[in-house]
Amino acid sequence: MNNSRHVPGSYAGTSPQWLREPADVNALLPTLWSSTATKDADGVLHVGGMSLPDLVANVNTPAYVLDEDDFRARARDFKEAFAGADVYYASKAFLCTTVARWIAEEGLSLDVCSDTELTVALNGGVEPERIGYHGNNKSAMELRRAVTLGVGRIVVDSFDEIDRIAAICSETGLPARVMIRVTAGVEAHTHEFIATAHEDQKFGFSIATGAAYEAAQRLLGTKGVDLLGLHSHIGSQIFDTSGFEVAARRVLALHARVAAELGHTMPEMDLGGGFGIGYTAQDDPKTPGELAAGMREIVVHECRALGIDEPRLSIEPGRAIVGPSMCTVYTVGTVKQVELDGGAVRTYVSVDGGMSDNIRPALYDADYSCTLASRRSEAPPVLARVVGKHCESGDIVVKDEFLPGDIQPGDLIAVPATGAYGRSMASNYNHALRPPVVAVRDGHARVIVRRETVEDLLGTDMGVV
Repeated sequence: MNNSRHVPGSYAGTSPQWLREPADVNALLPTLWSSTATKDADGVLHVGGMSLPDLVANVNTPAYVLDEDDFRARARDFKEAFAGADVYYASKAFLCTTVARWIAEEGLSLDVCSDTELTVALNGGVEPERIGYHGNNKSAMELRRAVTLGVGRIVVDSFDEIDRIAAICSETGLPARVMIRVTAGVEAHTHEFIATAHEDQKFGFSIATGAAYEAAQRLLGTKGVDLLGLHSHIGSQIFDTSGFEVAARRVLALHARVAAELGHTMPEMDLGGGFGIGYTAQDDPKTPGELAAGMREIVVHECRALGIDEPRLSIEPGRAIVGPSMCTVYTVGTVKQVELDGGAVRTYVSVDGGMSDNIRPALYDADYSCTLASRRSEAPPVLARVVGKHCESGDIVVKDEFLPGDIQPGDLIAVPATGAYGRSMASNYNHALRPPVVAVRDGHARVIVRRETVEDLLGTDMGVV
């Protein structure tokens, strides 16, 4: 039972049903944090053996803190669980040169969605043949570079793109290895804007309308093109594998049809990513081993029913690797008790970041958790809302969480599971400077993406012209 109505300073009746008042407001919920995150006897949060107060004394706040050992372990877990399949790290979640190097060293492949992401991947040492190229509007320039470099696969998304690839192969005499992005008509149980397999959206060729089959026909008739397989991605933050089952059935049915009617057996199939992680106590993510077992069972069953050989499977975890490996640390600036109708009070805790470093709560109504990171408190918990410093009422970092009742300016607050789409979607709203990414390991910290400076931001401002 939620006892928030008995806690002084809390806002009665607003706590979501899944949120329970903690027995110890200082404790960490392990499923939300990287594997090395711990608190010492004084309540100070350590990640990668590094005290967060010591870290921010050198880099200031806000800052993204990336646990290298945890990131590498999650990458290895996916590679080992999906042995015999190909694991592509979805770099859109978060990419920098150092992370690309980690991916290369751990033996994974990598997805990119832009020419700049491709450049970062190459700078990090990822071999072109281990790179997949996504995007619904790839330019001729982007495609020409991808073909010239010999990237492992280009995920084709439109008939216009097929025409561009055909022209490039003809001009250069070089081959293009491609997959067809298909929409399987399966809508993952998630926010509308991150569910990507229903029909009314911008990605891919519809299986139901025949567009995907037509794309296969055209690609097989294009000189220089090697059609590797079909690619399906049903959404993000998915916990229920039933969506993958329906998608696999429809994708494999098309796979079989292309073999039977067009005489081409595609060697591969990609079921995408979107595997959910723990953001709050309500989330129950599956392990890579559980995901691998479930997805392999689906593919084996559907191929057996169709009487076809199993294509080589590939998947694309991004959030599931980097999401839990990173947290964001902020400094509290103000604490405000706001009286509401009926005498209820909401505690607003304002920090020195916000929607400029994590747009997901404003964009997707995403939930997060947080903890006091700089000290231990014996004060009773209060139900608080952590908000940013930007000029938007929707600038919310954590909608609902229990924090110590003595939370005060100068305290550090850490938000777990911010590795995916925090830094990669960060903005300069209100001319905020995007925070650094600091990698931690064995008690040492190193900046792998530095904080922006005023000079960086004003460098594109041409002044009075």
